[in-house]
Order: sequence, then C-alpha cells, then structure tokens
Amino acid sequence: MNKKYFFFDIDGTLTDRQTNQIVPSAQLALNQLQEKGHFVAIATGRAHYKAVPLMKTLGIDNMVCAGGGAIVINGQLRENRSLDLTKAKQIYREAQAAGIGALLALDDSINVYAANDLFREQVGERKEPTNYIINPTLAIDDVPAIYKMYFAIPQHSKQTLPSQDSLDNLYYVPDYLMYQFDDKNLGILHMMKQLQAPIKDVVVFGDDVNDLVMFDPRWTSIAMGNGVQELKDKATFVTKANIDDGIYYACQTFGWI
Repeated sequence: MNKKYFFFDIDGTLTDRQTNQIVPSAQLALNQLQEKGHFVAIATGRAHYKAVPLMKTLGIDNMVCAGGGAIVINGQLRENRSLDLTKAKQIYREAQAAGIGALLALDDSINVYAANDLFREQVGERKEPTNYIINPTLAIDDVPAIYKMYFAIPQHSKQTLPSQDSLDNLYYVPDYLMYQFDDKNLGILHMMKQLQAPIKDVVVFGDDVNDLVMFDPRWTSIAMGNGVQELKDKATFVTKANIDDGIYYACQTFGWI
C-alpha cells in the first residue's frame, strides 16, 4: 500500500453546515482510511484547545490547527506559533490610541485579555464562547506572545489603522477584525517534515476559499461538490457534495479504501 497523508477541513467538508454534525459517511471514510494504515488529520483554523474535542470525537490523533500555527501528532502538541510580536504590538497600540476596542488571546485557552471593555461596548460579544479578562493594568510591552487579536472594526467600516495590514487579517464574522496565524499549507509542510514523509503523498479535502492555500500542486487536492468554484478550479479532483457522501466517494474512486 502507498501510504497517504490526509488533511480534512471541518466545516462544509467533514460536517454538514446545516446541522454542524459530522456526515456519517465521512466518519466511515476516516475510520476505514486509518484501518488501511493511512495517516489522517484535520486541518482547521480553530485554536488548539477548541479543536481537541472534535479531534477526539472523530477518533483521530493528528491535526493542523490554529490556522496552521499549531500541529498535533499522536495527540501531542508539537508546535504552536504565535503572531509576529513586534507587528502585533504596533497594531494594538494604534488601536488603543484610536479608541478602538481590542482583545488579545495570550494563551491556548478560552480566555481573552483587554485593558478595558471597549470591544464589547462597540461591537458586542464575540461569536463564540469566551472568557473576558479585563485588566486596566495590562501592559502590552510585557506581553511575551500573542496568538490572536480581535479589534472592534466592522467589515464595512471606513476606520483603519496605519499598520493594519502589516499582518494577515480576516473577517470570520462581519462584526470585528481578527488576526491569527492563517497558513494551513505551512502547517501541513511542518507536519510532513516532522513525520519525515514525502509531500507528494499528501491529500487535502476542502470546500471554501480559506482552503485555497492548502490546494498545493505538489500533492492531491480534492474539492467538495458543495465547495466554491474558485476552489474547484484549483482542485485535482472535484467530488460529490459532502452530504452526498463526497468524501467516501473520493476515497473509493482513488482506491484509498
């Protein structure tokens, strides 16, 4: 058997976006791939602490998470890269000077830290469970690492910061600007290096524009039938929609299961 190294996006790929549940045939494919001796992992933008429960639910022990900033092999966190500290601190200082609410993720947890509660006053709660730690004495100069940042700048706001684009940023929701490590491709490459495995044997599955970076011509890239056209145009193979057993169909088509 030619061992393959599979990396699966979660939302819209492994899960049904309508129910947020794992598609049963996708779970069956994961099980059979592992039974055949293939390496199976998820590739997600979710933080490590948030992705671990799903990884365990799926019955796998490997993942690229935190947008590619963290990798887990055999259940062990091997890497967890933070943002460029100098650039992140500069953006934060500019937000503070402009009176824009800011939240900082300083560790691998549900906690976010802020010097004040401006963020929630300006745009409301984050769209996921969060523990807010408000510390008026928060000193940005003393912060050793920043993993994520959130700023109260809505997507269509005309307000910007001078150094705003010095780091990659995105809007997962339109209410606020988010900074996190965002290169799942690099996470996969780091994983393969640690595994000492050939990158030509990588197989990735995805459905949305945030998966474009994973669709590397050096390996096999499979777009879900429910995926965006931009991703399909870049894919090695376009399978059926995920809820129509697309993952299982692709794995059978290529003879992996």
